[in-house]
Amino acid sequence: MSVSSPPARRQGFRRAIIPLTVAVGFMMEQLDGTIITTALPRMARDFQVSPVTLNIGVTAYLLSVALFIPVSGWIADRLGMRRTYICALAAFTVGSGLCGLATGIVGFGAMRVLQGMGGAMMTPVGRLILLRSFDKSELVTAMTYMTVPVVIGPMAGPALGGLLTQYLSWHWIFYVNVPVGIAGILLTWARVEEFRPRGVPPFDWGGFCACGVALVIIQAGVEILGMHESMAGASMLVIGIVALTLFVRTRQSHPYPPIDLSLFRIRSFRFGVICGGINRIGLNSIGFLLPLLLQLGFGFSPSHSGLLTFTGSLGTVIIRPLAGRLLRRFGFGRLLAVNSVIAAGLILPLTLLVPQTPSYVIVGLVVSLGIARGLQFTTLNTLIFSDMPAARLSRSTSLSGMAQQLSMGFGVSFSAVLLQFVAGPGVLPSAHVFRVVLCCVSLVTLLAGPAFLLLRPEDGADVSGFGSSTD
Repeated sequence: MSVSSPPARRQGFRRAIIPLTVAVGFMMEQLDGTIITTALPRMARDFQVSPVTLNIGVTAYLLSVALFIPVSGWIADRLGMRRTYICALAAFTVGSGLCGLATGIVGFGAMRVLQGMGGAMMTPVGRLILLRSFDKSELVTAMTYMTVPVVIGPMAGPALGGLLTQYLSWHWIFYVNVPVGIAGILLTWARVEEFRPRGVPPFDWGGFCACGVALVIIQAGVEILGMHESMAGASMLVIGIVALTLFVRTRQSHPYPPIDLSLFRIRSFRFGVICGGINRIGLNSIGFLLPLLLQLGFGFSPSHSGLLTFTGSLGTVIIRPLAGRLLRRFGFGRLLAVNSVIAAGLILPLTLLVPQTPSYVIVGLVVSLGIARGLQFTTLNTLIFSDMPAARLSRSTSLSGMAQQLSMGFGVSFSAVLLQFVAGPGVLPSAHVFRVVLCCVSLVTLLAGPAFLLLRPEDGADVSGFGSSTD
């Protein structure tokens, strides 16, 4: 005769298995944003293009994720949270397999867009699963579960990509997603409960398309600038910004806009998305720049550069137990402002690296930067949802997820454009070029720091526990 598990034991198991299930999707989605960086020189040789030009493989994926995130929340409400997450995992897994079969840059870019469509639903819907599985008092814990794969993924991507590229081939950096995706589908089906609200409003497909076209034009303008076509690139940027402005001014009168900009009236959400986005542009550039610096600038192998970059993920593990205590002690404003300065400062020593620099020095710098990144992202993700009403969680996860993906994509594009601009047309960037670009990235990371001091003590106070005991 079987005996059912005690409620506490079932609850504890559910607390562990749900974050694990969601982490599968988060990790795949985040890994594929940077996993190709250490493989770019090998892929460029097969595709007969410049390694820096292949940043399109990163930006096409991230932009695709950002574009389709706004519709993901509506799909999750319409079809059900669990069903949508399973479909997202399936689309991502199929797209990964097709990326591995690509034989040219055009086909590869198209498959990355397809892969990004699946990733677009995985992140916000997975975040929604976490938010509905944890009480508000446990929000810091929930966001930590989300932030670990979000931070480790981009840093682990170059290591895994380097090992697979050097010892198998670059195709395997995509094939490896197939069994992982299947495991995620099975776990979701078995362990995640379905949730589908009633009375789902219609979706503004016209506004969705208008916003998407505007963002694509802006991204294209940035890419064209990197090709030293200043007039054409600047024109595209102006057109894209005007189109995006018109979208904001006209579509928000729609009763069900694809992007609910009224969420920005919530101060904690506004600061977390806008100021946090500036932080992310700078900090997420490192995952693209560092592997290329070590390979193109120093002549390291893909596996060597990838493993050195991966050590940054150790910083996330180190800071995870301390994030809640630091938040209770310093509050959102001071913690984010001071850590922005620290993170920006930790980027600058990377400009002093040379091929003869001992590996332990590089590891120490990368781990320290990983600690700052992990703390910043955990705190930002907590701030974004700290004052969010439960009824608006679905829309807030979509908008914040879109903003985060755009900041990652713009970070990579910004870095690639600077590399090509400083190096000159058709010239591979040298170590000196990387140093100049890293200084610019440090400055961008620093920009948002002072703005965080404008946060009020009551912003997110129910979640941060600012002023309470840290014991």
